[in-house]
Amino acid sequence: MFKGLGGLGDMAGMMKKAQQMQKDMAELQEKLETMTVTGESGAGLVKATATAKGQLTGLDIDPTIFQPSEKEVVEDLILAAIKDAQSKASEKAESEMKALTEGLGLPADFKLPF
Repeated sequence: MFKGLGGLGDMAGMMKKAQQMQKDMAELQEKLETMTVTGESGAGLVKATATAKGQLTGLDIDPTIFQPSEKEVVEDLILAAIKDAQSKASEKAESEMKALTEGLGLPADFKLPF
């Protein structure tokens, strides 16, 4: 019946896959906003919590590190914990995207548009 259409049948299938991918990506965006990761430094003395999109949501500092002479050390530990949380957030987002794109024939280095 559709022999004269050539590759148009494949085009319909590709469009359907693209629409599903768009829906899945929207769901993933919402999921990444609620998924959290925790970075830490100083053997757990400073912990930073962030969403998988990298938004910092919490900071937990062990009170034993608050000594005036250790101000710079505390600042460094806080920055290190935040960087660790952001790194883990990026890794989590990439992992979730890889799971989403698996089997769709997209390049392995496909990145989220955010």
